[in-house]
Amino acid sequence: MRHHNTKRKFGRDKNQRKALLNSLALNLIVRGKIKTTEPKAKELRPFMEKLITKAKKGDMSTRRIIISKLSNRSKEVKKLFEVIAPKYKDKNGGYTRVLKLGARKADGAPMAIIELI
Repeated sequence: MRHHNTKRKFGRDKNQRKALLNSLALNLIVRGKIKTTEPKAKELRPFMEKLITKAKKGDMSTRRIIISKLSNRSKEVKKLFEVIAPKYKDKNGGYTRVLKLGARKADGAPMAIIELI
């Protein structure tokens, strides 16, 4: 039974899901806005919100935690700590926005844009 299991599996095993979220988060940090399917965007939102909340703290231990979550991508982690996190210093959440776009023409998958506010 799936009681209280709210995470989506995307037809992947645990390592592949982790790599998918990792890749989406890195692209969102670099570009500020990405276009993906709606379920992936909805799953990425809490992942990114937690990263930004931790980055707002700004100490070395949280930096190491975020580096490990983002697979040692130091350039993106530096941008997260020095550019993105200070923007949201006074905000207590709601750092991302998911905008629905409609169905993809090829396969009918619901598409969305996720962006940093």
